Amino acid sequence: MSKKFKVVMVGCGHMAHTWLEYALTRPDTEMMGLVDLNLETARELAARHGLEHLSVFDDLAQALSSTGANLVFDASAPQAHHQITHIALEAGCDVFGEKPMATSILEAQSMVLAAQTTGKTFAVMQNRRYQKPIRALRTLVQDGTIGVPGLVSAEFFIGAHFGGFRDAMDSPLLLDMAIHTFDQARFIVGRDPVSVYCHEYNPTGSWYTGKAAASCIFEFEGGVVFTYNGSWCAEGARTSWDSAWRVVGSQGTAIWNGTDVPYAEVVADLEQEGFLRDSQRVEISLEWQGQDGHYGALDEMFTALLEKRAPETVCTDNIKSMGMVFGAVESARIKRKVHI
Repeated sequence: MSKKFKVVMVGCGHMAHTWLEYALTRPDTEMMGLVDLNLETARELAARHGLEHLSVFDDLAQALSSTGANLVFDASAPQAHHQITHIALEAGCDVFGEKPMATSILEAQSMVLAAQTTGKTFAVMQNRRYQKPIRALRTLVQDGTIGVPGLVSAEFFIGAHFGGFRDAMDSPLLLDMAIHTFDQARFIVGRDPVSVYCHEYNPTGSWYTGKAAASCIFEFEGGVVFTYNGSWCAEGARTSWDSAWRVVGSQGTAIWNGTDVPYAEVVADLEQEGFLRDSQRVEISLEWQGQDGHYGALDEMFTALLEKRAPETVCTDNIKSMGMVFGAVESARIKRKVHI
């Protein structure tokens, strides 16, 4: 019997393995072909997963016309996302793509318009939303445990020696990594960004050509302020890759170190008088039952298609996180506050 989802994968590098492994777990999904500019890379990916029978291509349009695919996985390099998404959408395919959506806000807007015009789904991978601890933190913030949130802060300090293209980027932290943290901030507080002021710099001792550190102040809807302080060339005392978080509300504070179970400290007695009020700790259990990371995000994308609704990270939502990235880059360039 024919399977519902017929998938062509574009980009057969390191990240493609996770996408392909996930697809092979779904009984309703069939891999139809692999696309990469280097055909040998595509063949190696197929062989590693026992899929030597798969057709390989160096051209997406040809792959789609030859296989009859209805869904494209885009795990290519960011600079290729714009072209790949347009080709796939205009061929009548839905698209699930890796982050970042695009390399400029104009490209992102064009991709959103293409999805709206074709009526197809274009969703973007934001795997760091799909973890039990961040879901628990979001619950602490949005269920009123700490009152009305007013301040969110995230600190990210890791000395990452990648080598390769990141070392040569103009804004490696903001363009390649901060999208995760910015998207998480939107997810945690359930608000969208309004403006940003960003100072970007390259600390002493940095091995990056571009500016590998940044401090940002975002204003969200409703007056919520989100501050981000990060560096990709910070040796020692590393934070989690998911940052260290503090969310301050009108009645307490939620804390997550990016690894362990989050918790809150809230005012014990709102009627108490005096200089400092007593607080009490609030624990929360990890109740979310979804899969972690890419698998959780892909579960949501496929479920949305089956239920004929927009996925959580549909392009019309994800472009707001992209707006935070490009707004921060522009603010750093002109040294002024930028409206998003």
